[in-house]
Amino acid sequence: MAITIKKVSTKRELKRFIRFNYKLYKENPYSVPDLYDDMLNTFNKKKNAAFEFCEADYFLAYKDDKIVGRAAAIINHRANEKWDQKNVRFGWIDFLDDPEISSALLQTVEDWGKERGMTHITGPLGFTDFDAEGMLVEGFDQLSTMATTYNHPYYPEHMEQLGYRKDADWLEFKIFIPEAIPDKHKRISELIQKKYNLKIKKYTSAKKIAKDYGQAIFELMNEAYSPLYGYSPLTQRQINQYVRMYLPIVDLRMVTLITDANDQLVSVGISMPSLSRALQKSHGRLLPLGWFYLLKALFMKHRSTVLDLLLIAVKPEYQNKGVNALIFSDLIPVYQKLGFIFAESNPELEMNGKVQAQWDYFKTEQHKRRRAFIKEIK
Repeated sequence: MAITIKKVSTKRELKRFIRFNYKLYKENPYSVPDLYDDMLNTFNKKKNAAFEFCEADYFLAYKDDKIVGRAAAIINHRANEKWDQKNVRFGWIDFLDDPEISSALLQTVEDWGKERGMTHITGPLGFTDFDAEGMLVEGFDQLSTMATTYNHPYYPEHMEQLGYRKDADWLEFKIFIPEAIPDKHKRISELIQKKYNLKIKKYTSAKKIAKDYGQAIFELMNEAYSPLYGYSPLTQRQINQYVRMYLPIVDLRMVTLITDANDQLVSVGISMPSLSRALQKSHGRLLPLGWFYLLKALFMKHRSTVLDLLLIAVKPEYQNKGVNALIFSDLIPVYQKLGFIFAESNPELEMNGKVQAQWDYFKTEQHKRRRAFIKEIK
């Protein structure tokens, strides 16, 4: 039978859209399910602040009355304006290994974008950089992370067969925690602290850090990440949303702020224990026992020995001056004390030499690569 594409128009269909990924990768040891409630909020136009400047629809593919694929069609008007583009994004795409399914889904997104004046289709991308980006093209035998998505090896093969080409690649690294702070890090840290009168700030209260620097952390992200692929500056509503969402759940021992003589934020490093295994055990659900697995991974003694480097941002005028060394000189003893073996870098743009240079004094392994594809809409 032919493939039928249907736009998601009810809450029940949206739940099916979200759960299709969980069912497709149920037995896969490397895939990490999204937290179901987070996905409901992400796709909710009233709750997700990105809908201030984005529009989207979600589509399910059916064959023999069974769901065989899904894809979101998104236009980020803020990013298009910034980069002078007319791109429609496809995101949250999954499909069985049947070219008719992938072709039908992507053609639907193309047509949706064309109706709205778009000239190119690109992805996988979400609404903003806070959503998962890129399709895995290397590292299919590696455990995914909370911030990324896993896909079968046939996905990129379908993309190439459909005429899509590479638009950008991200690399992911394992960074092994050293037994001691590298000597060069120590020397650079001492030097730049004196030269620029920088201070390391630590907090023990989520409310206090949110009050003092919550706004500044995300404003710094806007500055530091502005030149990066597809980035759209965070709005005030997004900043408010992320301050409420993320700061209360991080272990503040693994949050390092660097400020100047006037207490202005110049850099931030935030990491957390990997939640990958906990999310697998919880199947993406908080109830009935999902909350226990997540809390255990975050705060209990026998947490994961892997950590995720969620965020490292440096004010542009301080980049390439060794501020990153100062961050890790503070964090490495914390990682050692908590028993971490290695960190997941999460995706870094292939051409972002500044970011990758910070790992020069560590033992690393580049173990994953993911790709954003692009195609002209005919």
